[in-house]
Amino acid sequence: MFALVDCNNFYASCERVFNPELEGKPIAVLSNNDGCFIARSNEAKALGLPMGAPAFKYEAFCKENGIKVFSSNYPLYGDMSARVMQILSQFTPEIEIYSIDEAFLLLKGFDYVDLASYGKEIQQRVEKWTGIPVSIGIAPTKALAKVANKIAKKFKERTGGVHVIDTTESITKALKWTQIADVWGIGRQHTRRLEVLQIKTAYDFTRLPEDWVRKQMAVVGLRLQQDLKGIPTLGLEEGQKSKKGIATTRSFEGTISSLPELEERIATFANHCAQKARTQKSAANILMVFLRNNPFDPKVPRIRKHLAIPLAYPTDSSITLGQVAIKGLRALYEPGVAYKKAGVMISGLVPVNGKQLDLFQREQPKHDALMAVMDKMNKRYGNALKVGNQDLQRTWKMKQEHLSKRYTTSLSEIITVNS
Repeated sequence: MFALVDCNNFYASCERVFNPELEGKPIAVLSNNDGCFIARSNEAKALGLPMGAPAFKYEAFCKENGIKVFSSNYPLYGDMSARVMQILSQFTPEIEIYSIDEAFLLLKGFDYVDLASYGKEIQQRVEKWTGIPVSIGIAPTKALAKVANKIAKKFKERTGGVHVIDTTESITKALKWTQIADVWGIGRQHTRRLEVLQIKTAYDFTRLPEDWVRKQMAVVGLRLQQDLKGIPTLGLEEGQKSKKGIATTRSFEGTISSLPELEERIATFANHCAQKARTQKSAANILMVFLRNNPFDPKVPRIRKHLAIPLAYPTDSSITLGQVAIKGLRALYEPGVAYKKAGVMISGLVPVNGKQLDLFQREQPKHDALMAVMDKMNKRYGNALKVGNQDLQRTWKMKQEHLSKRYTTSLSEIITVNS
């Protein structure tokens, strides 16, 4: 059996743990640079605050409806997530951390255990030790555990936040209740195609011929169909997968028209990408640079430019990637344009130990040793070393006008208890 443990309104719940006055009140959390809404409490959803809406357009709406707005506090959210996952690992050694607020548990050898009671025990311990409420769905497969979790949330008063699907009848009932658009793993494109065929529920999907599913949705769709039928085909994923692409993008606090200033920003973004690549022991084959002006300024035409540059050899060097990124920037740059956002993305990632060598072109041998020293020093002293084309006096700070305290990760911001 699989259990899917999902933290309820995770970002909002993290804020409420250290500010109980927020219980029952609408909360919304903003993206990087306070750009748009990426999380909403149930109360904020009920008021009609759209997901992904630009913050500046709904500033008055939030004030009128008493919605408490927070900037993303990733140090706090990341630490609270780690605490929840550590508790979950006490209930089974086999766990897959699916996202910052979700985890699959494999309950192997629990044949004679009351799974509903076990789920309640998990739920109570997590909430007691962290203050984070969770919903739990338990079923024979991962896909059905997702369905069970949705039912646990939807009918919380009846389920208490824990729902078990363990019989043929309960599987059929759950699948008939689940709309095809809500099935885990079925995206918008497949949803539209299936709805044309009058496939409206997960149960309808399981009744489709396997040959059709394999042909139209490949082996991934067939595995999902089997999983929904109660036949385990999707196991726990072991370890953390390396990213296939790494990007660093930022919206500027104002606008930038100066080429030297843009070069410094792009060099910094390229360095961040290189650091992330070295962390996962990957090297890039392609680098892309993009520039955008302010899309919300009606006085100027919208400008979106990008350039992908194939690299002569796979590299994770901050120096090499920075040089290539600046070369791409210069090709895109237009004098007089007020740029609002820029970014660098590297892709075509390969393991550093398995990259293809070239007889005539290769990385400067000194770069590997230099990057190793740079990473070691920065880890110890907090980004003390930079590449020469970066501004040594400048540190990037996101716009975070509604940031709460880092209660669990900063001694200077630790919670104060009044006697």
